[in-house]
Parts: sequence; structure tokens; C-alpha cells
Amino acid sequence: MRTKGLQDLHGGRRFHADEALACFLLKQLPRFKDAKIIRTRDPDVIESADIVVDVGAICDPERNRYDHHQRDFHETFTKKHQTKLSSAGLVYKYFGEEIIELFCNGISKEDLKTIYNVLYERFIEGIDGNDNGIKQYGDAIPLYQSNTDLPSRINFLNPEWNEEQDVNFDELFQKAMGLVGQELMCHLNFLLKSWLPARSIVIDALNNRFAVDQSGLIVELTRNCPWKSHLFNLEKELGLQEKELPLYVIYECDGSWRVQAIPLHEQSFTLRKGLPESWRGLRAEELSKVSGIPSCIFCHATGFVGGNKNKVGAFEMAKTSLKLPET
Repeated sequence: MRTKGLQDLHGGRRFHADEALACFLLKQLPRFKDAKIIRTRDPDVIESADIVVDVGAICDPERNRYDHHQRDFHETFTKKHQTKLSSAGLVYKYFGEEIIELFCNGISKEDLKTIYNVLYERFIEGIDGNDNGIKQYGDAIPLYQSNTDLPSRINFLNPEWNEEQDVNFDELFQKAMGLVGQELMCHLNFLLKSWLPARSIVIDALNNRFAVDQSGLIVELTRNCPWKSHLFNLEKELGLQEKELPLYVIYECDGSWRVQAIPLHEQSFTLRKGLPESWRGLRAEELSKVSGIPSCIFCHATGFVGGNKNKVGAFEMAKTSLKLPET
């Protein structure tokens, strides 16, 4: 049995994150576990392979052909997604649920589908977008550079243009597979062990928000947990209108309490309503004096989070913030 990975589209022996991830995913399946990965452009070798990714100019799942470089290829993960698939996304789309189930013995079908969709959006889609040259922020000019992303780290495994090219690319590709595999498993373990169990906590908190405060704009978590994505999803499921959206979340953290302003969306640094400008950057007694609330610990300089020694104080910080203008 043979599978093949691929050099990049422009030729040579260099590799990208998408084919490394595609091969890692396939190697998790029992039927491909012992398959030999052959990195080649030889048409005869490609034709004889059991499964082909990222090369061959054919996308045909029934024949186990998964290339995405064709001019007429526009497949996405689902109809709601706009990001064109790379070889990683293609393999994940057709084998992802089966692979996840191998690591999640006894998981319900509903939870399996949830993890499958969320893992794509949190991890795989970024690989697809990067490989296909899709801008993450449209035409906006980034305010700073970030070159520590996974595709960049994979690219650094390749020799530079002015270094000796007579290296063992197969060994380097194995390192790339190990790197993307480790990253994938970190994300999957987080979703299974931390993110998914948090959903019920956020559901209860959102349903009980009017018992916390009659405005319904303050949400209290019984435990600190990964809450943001669940909150935004549940708000959509409940059909909440803009004026009904909660503004603050309070929760216990390391023996004290936090009040956190809710952002516009999970990846946003812009807040629905930040803590008051007059509090920002203040600490302890100074913050308590300005706010009129005892036992304050701090307010972040951006107004996204504040702390109090007890629950009553955190609640008062949230309730007072509802009444005061942000600036």
C-alpha cells in the first residue's frame, strides 16, 4: 500500500503545512498506518498509488485523489464556508469524523459532529486559507507581523535558498508531519477535554442571567471555563437581538473574582462595552476609591477585565459598568 505526499506546487522538493497535515491525518487511519509515503511527481508512480494528496490534478474522493490545484477547483468544507480547501482540508473533510472517532471512544454522534466542525474552523481552515493565499483580513493592512504561525514553522524546516539543497527531504517531511500532528492533537485534546465540557456551564449561565441581574446583561459562570465561543453560538441559537446581548461575564479565578467585558466576536479585541474609562489602569485602593466599590484589585488598561476580592464586589463592578458610560 502506498500513499504519497507532495512538494509544493511550483516544483522542487519543498513542502508545505497542508500536505504534511494531510499525510499525518491519513496515517492515523488503520488502513493507512503502515503505508509508505512517496513524494513524487512521476505520473506512473502517482497512478499506481492507493491514495494521492496535493498533486495529480484530480479531485475525486471515490478514487482517493485529493488535489486542489486545478483551475476549476473551488470546493469548501461546507456551503457556509468560503475558504477553498487545501489538501489538508480535503483529507479532513472526507476522513475527519472517522479520525476523530478513533481518539474519542464512546463519543456521541452529536458531539462528534460538533468537534469535527469546530476543529475545522479553529485549526484546519487556517491551513487551507494560508496555502491558497487567502487573506485573513481582506485588504486591511496588519498593524504588526506574526510569523510564528504553523505554516511559517513548517516552511522554516525547508533549507533556505542559499543553503545546501542536497538534504534528505523525506526526513524533513517526517519532522513536518510530527510538528503539524502535535499541533493538531493539542487542539483536539483541548476541544474534547476542556471546550466541550464547558458548554453545559455556559448554557446554564445564559439561561440564568435574569436571576443574576434583571437586565439580563450580566452572566455568571459557576466555574471559570472556555466560554466565549459557546456564548456566541448560544446567542445565535436563542435568536437574541443586539439589545439583548450580555455585556459582562463574572467568574471566580484563583480565589478572587473577575468581571470580563464581552467582545464583539471570539477573535475580536473590540468590546461590546468595556469597563469605564475612569477605572482603567487603576489598582487596589485607588480603584476602589474612584469606583466607590470596596475590595477592588485591578482594572486592565484596555477595560476588558477587572478583578475584585469577592463575588459581591465583582457583581457591583459589572452592575456599575452597565450604568456608567464607557468613556
